Amino acid sequence: MEASKSAAWMQTDAEEVNKYHVPAKYLGNGADKRDMTALGREQVLRRNFGFTSILGFGCTLIATWEVILTLLTIGLTDGGTAGLIWGFVIVCVGFLLVFASLAEMASMAPTSGGQYHWVSEFAPKSCQKFLSYVTGWLCATGWQCAIVSIAFLAGTIIQGLIVLNDESYVFQRWHGTLLVIAITAFSVFFNTFLAKRLPMVEALILILHIVGLFAIIIPLWVMAPRASAKSVFTQFNNDGGWNSLGSSTLVGFSGTITAMIGYDCAVHMSEEIRNASETLPRAMMSAVVVNSVLGFAMLVTICFTLGDINSILASPTGYPFIQVFFNSTGSYAGTNVMTAILIVTLTASTITEVATASRQLWSFARDNGVPFGEFFSHVNPGWNIPLNSVLVSLAITALLSLINIGSTAALTAIVSLTITSLMSSYIISISCLLLKRIRGESLPEHRWSLGKWGMAINIAALAYLWPVFVFAFFPLTSTVTPSTMNWSAVMYVGVIFFATAYYWLGGRHKFVAPVALVKREQ
Repeated sequence: MEASKSAAWMQTDAEEVNKYHVPAKYLGNGADKRDMTALGREQVLRRNFGFTSILGFGCTLIATWEVILTLLTIGLTDGGTAGLIWGFVIVCVGFLLVFASLAEMASMAPTSGGQYHWVSEFAPKSCQKFLSYVTGWLCATGWQCAIVSIAFLAGTIIQGLIVLNDESYVFQRWHGTLLVIAITAFSVFFNTFLAKRLPMVEALILILHIVGLFAIIIPLWVMAPRASAKSVFTQFNNDGGWNSLGSSTLVGFSGTITAMIGYDCAVHMSEEIRNASETLPRAMMSAVVVNSVLGFAMLVTICFTLGDINSILASPTGYPFIQVFFNSTGSYAGTNVMTAILIVTLTASTITEVATASRQLWSFARDNGVPFGEFFSHVNPGWNIPLNSVLVSLAITALLSLINIGSTAALTAIVSLTITSLMSSYIISISCLLLKRIRGESLPEHRWSLGKWGMAINIAALAYLWPVFVFAFFPLTSTVTPSTMNWSAVMYVGVIFFATAYYWLGGRHKFVAPVALVKREQ
């Protein structure tokens, strides 16, 4: 009997290798095969990520301490140093609950589809298909916008360094656009020709992510003037002109939220992870903890060493942290090296953003969730990557980056759209899981579980998500002009409207809801 089972597995493996050219060593273990069978999927991508490489993937994509530095202006304007620090603690705890909920679902259904698959499987039957479809569009939109967001930060930081070193340089928005396209093109090159090396590189970048933090905070602690602990931990700011310090601080959360959102990135690589139903949730939660600790260390350091806040906010570089580096070291070379660390790690983040966004698009396309699904879902034999989706991600980023030439405010709205799209996908998927728990319905078997605390954690996660989701649409200041307005609300409604209209006009007839493919043993 055992011999016949082994022969059957060998025959199945041979058929898969011949059809998709996935080498046997990249097909995963028995648990991966069972998961793919239960989900009604076939293995077409290489499973070459392990715990360390996917941990590095999550840590470097989110780039918490790097993003904290780049978005200092938001928190200093609304909240001040006290708002930044205490707000970050709240955000970390909140997202720990959120990603614990998502990690459990990832163990139940480790699929690249992520949220839209979970909604399809866990939502009430009356609205399964529609909610899944809208969630798929939100995730796809959020991750495509995320590429632009992180590449824009890396590109404009390069411009900021040029301003610091060459006073004659005139900051031009189209220069930033070209840098965004160049960084994304490099990331696409890495995700195609060097795709096999991605897991190894992620592990190496994780080392740089950690070592780079100390390469920056040590000079700051040694050389920079320090503020008092009382002013750092108790001084709130309301330069946004809101009606209270509390409202101002909540508006300023958007910076720290950006630095901690998106650990579902690893989920969208789940069909490339060995032993995914166990490795994936462990790596997700480890990445949240690691980046929370590193981010807090950087945030406390920078808040103690800011110097005069008004002067650094007025820095001609466009980035207060570059001015802090220069004021602390008094050295162009030192500032260049410290800033270059961020540019390298943010570029690495762009590489992983492209991988995540392309897998999300590919997964949604194979279920015919987007137009031209057959084109986007194509996997090149031998390469075992969704090449068309990778290249389309470059095209979308290039087009979106052109917005910066006409309006920085519009591009900033795209950054906000990343936050709101992903958060709403979290809200929908966790709500569906919570509803099953409330109704006492059985959940799929999973190797990583929240146990008896599952319902409480789901409720707490939603209690955190709803208010921060609402405040993510707020502008930076209460006095609104066309240039200071947060246009992400308009874009968000546009995405929902388009997805809904396309669904009812024809998408519902083409879209194959993932739950229809599920073949779980009862």
